[in-house]
Amino acid sequence: MSTIRSCLRSITVLLLAAGSLACGVASAQGFPNRAITIVVPYPPGGTTDALARVIQEPMQKLLGQTVIVDNKPGASGMVGTQLVARAPADGYTLLMPNNALAISPHISKDAGWTIRDFAPVSMMSLQPMVLITNPSVPAQNVQQFIDYAKANPGKLDYGTAGPASFGHLATELFMQQAGIKMTHIPYKGMGPVTQAILSGEVKVLLSTASGQFNQFVNEGKLRMLGVATLEPTPLAPGVEPIAKTLKGFEAEAWFGLVVPAGTPKDVIAKLNEAVVQSLQMPEVKAKFQAIGAGTAPMTPERFGARIADEDVRWGKVVKEARITAN
Repeated sequence: MSTIRSCLRSITVLLLAAGSLACGVASAQGFPNRAITIVVPYPPGGTTDALARVIQEPMQKLLGQTVIVDNKPGASGMVGTQLVARAPADGYTLLMPNNALAISPHISKDAGWTIRDFAPVSMMSLQPMVLITNPSVPAQNVQQFIDYAKANPGKLDYGTAGPASFGHLATELFMQQAGIKMTHIPYKGMGPVTQAILSGEVKVLLSTASGQFNQFVNEGKLRMLGVATLEPTPLAPGVEPIAKTLKGFEAEAWFGLVVPAGTPKDVIAKLNEAVVQSLQMPEVKAKFQAIGAGTAPMTPERFGARIADEDVRWGKVVKEARITAN
C-alpha cells in the first residue's frame, strides 16, 4: 500500500508540474492581449517623451496591440517612476527612464525605489556628454583645459540644468578624475544654461551632444573640447574622446524601458524583441539621430548590468561630492 501511495503522490506532482508548465506557455502565447502603457516620468516635449513617441508606432505593429505613451511628470521624474514600481508585474505597464533611475535613490530619500524594484527590458538610446567652453577660455583641447583649470582653482564657473542633474554629476566626475575645482552655477533647465554659456556668464558646460551645440561650434560661438565616450562618435563629429586624456572617462545619458520586478521572463523577452526590431528600422534610426540620439538596443541582461554599474558609480560620485537635490 505504501508503494502505491508513493506512486500516486509522484503522479500527482508530475501532473501539477505539467499543468504549471502549460499555464506558463499559455501566458507567453497570450501576451499581449490588451493595450500596453509606456509611462514617461517627464512632461511632453522633452527627449524622453520624443523618443518614446518614435518607438510607439513600430512597437504597436510588432506586438499587435495599442501602445499608449502616458506622461506622468512630477518631482524630477519620481512620481511616474514610483507609479510603475507599484504597478502589476504583468508587462502591460512599462517605464521609460534615463540615468535618474540609478541616480535619484542616492540623492533623495523620497525616491521610493531602488533599481531592484525594476526589471530591464532594453536600452533604447545613448546620448554622449560633450565638454563645451565659451571661446574666452584659453584652451583648444582637454589637456589645455585641465591645465588652465588647475592654474585657476575655483575661478571657472560651470553651468548645469539644475542641482543633481546628470550634467552636474558628470562634471563632478570630470573634476574628480582631472583633479580640478570649478564653481557650480545651476540653472532651471537647458534653455537658460545654454544662453549662459553663449553669453559667457558661465565658461564651461558638460551636456548631451546635440545638433544645436554642433551648430554653435561651427559658427565659432562655442568650443567643443571633448566627448565623454571611449571611442569617437558620429553624434559629435571630429571631437576626440575625453578618455584619451582622462583614462576611462565616460558619461552618456541613456534612455530605456523597464518593467516592475517580478515580470515573467518570457513576457520581458517579447517586449525586448519588439524594441530591438523597432530600433533596427532605418526610419526609427533617422528619427533618433534627428533628436541627437543614437539607437542602442540591448539584451535585458546587458542593460541590467549597465544600470547596476551606474548605481555604484554615480552613487560614489554623489557621496564624495555631497550632492543634494537642493
